Amino acid sequence: MTETPEAQVERCREDVNRLRAAVQSRIVGQAAAIDGTIACLLCGGHALLEGVPGLGKTLLVRTLAEAMSLSFGRVQFTPDLLPSDIVGTTVLQETADGRRSFAFQPGPVFANIVLADEINRATPRTQSAMLEVMQERSVTVFATTHKVEEPYCVLATQNPLEMEGIYPLPEAQLDRFLLKLHLPFPNHDELHQILDRTTADSSQPVAPILGRERLLELRQLVRAVLVPRHVQELAVSLLEATHPTHASATPKVRRFVRYGASPRGAQAMLLTAKVNALLAGRFSASEQDLLSSVHVALRHRLILSFEGVADGVSSDAVLDDILTNVRRE
Repeated sequence: MTETPEAQVERCREDVNRLRAAVQSRIVGQAAAIDGTIACLLCGGHALLEGVPGLGKTLLVRTLAEAMSLSFGRVQFTPDLLPSDIVGTTVLQETADGRRSFAFQPGPVFANIVLADEINRATPRTQSAMLEVMQERSVTVFATTHKVEEPYCVLATQNPLEMEGIYPLPEAQLDRFLLKLHLPFPNHDELHQILDRTTADSSQPVAPILGRERLLELRQLVRAVLVPRHVQELAVSLLEATHPTHASATPKVRRFVRYGASPRGAQAMLLTAKVNALLAGRFSASEQDLLSSVHVALRHRLILSFEGVADGVSSDAVLDDILTNVRRE
């Protein structure tokens, strides 16, 4: 018997709530980052996690992989890392009967969830090696294409404070990330909880919550969520308002933004809005679902002008200004 949409939505909420609880059993606070990472997995995209060291970014990604029974791969990006170190290479092997043949040895990117740790420390050549696998879900080595297994998700981290020995991600690679999530510093009570958990022998394994097949089902459910035309119209208006040459651009955008968000920004807003609707128990996205996704979907897609960088203007401040003016119309 086929489930009704209402039953599918309710079962989705139950599964995600159990997954969230499993992650929160290890991660203190960071509710927005946890929800954003789960939303990214449900949308089938990639996420960029930004925060100072020690906030649990690696633990968050590893815990998600354990809770969903997915394979986990980690790449520690350094300046001397080569593209073959992450995607794999072809090596000469000798069989038991003495014959030799070339065989492909897959790199760490051939996992369901890949942690690209401190991705901005690698050279542009190595960073670009991630582009094909993130976008095409495949790797080409010596003219042979190797597909990665779905579900596939790259969760990259970067330190916003370190300025030496880094290579800022180019706009083309930033645009491949569905969302950019900020991990704030813990408050006073959260610091006590972190110390209680990490300085005592209380580590517990995370029981599997979702499997590979269930995650793929949830991804299909997200795509099936309805988006009313006025909600999509709002997404288009918000995207257009990020471009300084557009008629709807605010004075702040014209002054501090060099280039606005790409169409992928609107796709990210709508997909995240669909997840928000499902988790709220609805099969149709609302304007509020969309508005709550603006910052995570667009903050890394705005290219600030020289004046904006010099004045210390953040992308979030520009988006706040856009939201204030667009919602007044």
